[in-house]
Amino acid sequence: MNIAIILAGGIGHRMGQGIPKQYIMVGDRPVIAYCIERFAGSGMIDTFILAMDERWKEFVNPYVDGLNIPVWYSEPGETRQLTIYNALRCARERGADDEDIVIIHDAVRPNVSIHLIGVCLETCEKYDGAMPVLPVKDTIYQSVDGTSISSLLPRESLYAGQSPEAFRLGKYRKAHEALPYEEMLQVRGSSEIAFRQGLAIKLVPGEESNYKITVPEDMERFKLLLRS
Repeated sequence: MNIAIILAGGIGHRMGQGIPKQYIMVGDRPVIAYCIERFAGSGMIDTFILAMDERWKEFVNPYVDGLNIPVWYSEPGETRQLTIYNALRCARERGADDEDIVIIHDAVRPNVSIHLIGVCLETCEKYDGAMPVLPVKDTIYQSVDGTSISSLLPRESLYAGQSPEAFRLGKYRKAHEALPYEEMLQVRGSSEIAFRQGLAIKLVPGEESNYKITVPEDMERFKLLLRS
């Protein structure tokens, strides 16, 4: 079984809209609906888990009612990774098997392609996990104090991670259970916790169009894309 976990628990202060950016209406539906439609339209998803605050469930329901795919809900956690952990626990409580695949995606990446979804799922058949990445184009400088250069990082070996990221449910859940709560709070990327616990994560080519809506300029870029 392939389970799509859509992360929609963020607050999105940088958008300045007063509501989380994944629920902002673009055209006739919210940003999260575009994301859900891509996964549902892939024909590769058996179940959705929407990780979101309870107050938004009624708002989102009209956009998932006609999917003919089961939709489960899980509560957001204190951090993004704890939100993921709650969704993993939801999957197990609902009877998901350790060999099932969870594919985790940010609701604010509405341009994810069906091709990328398929690549991540197929790669996870051979590895413990799959993460799409893009090569870093700019020279990266490290600065400890924020005012002077501490060191240079080799651009050729640096990659920017994207979602969706796919994992075997059992191994990925156990990786969370093996990490102390205090360390879990410091995790920033979905594959970070898998790597730290020794899981084999395969990097796959990401897509420039699969950007994350973070600031108002990103939203305008998305609106222009829909009109083109």
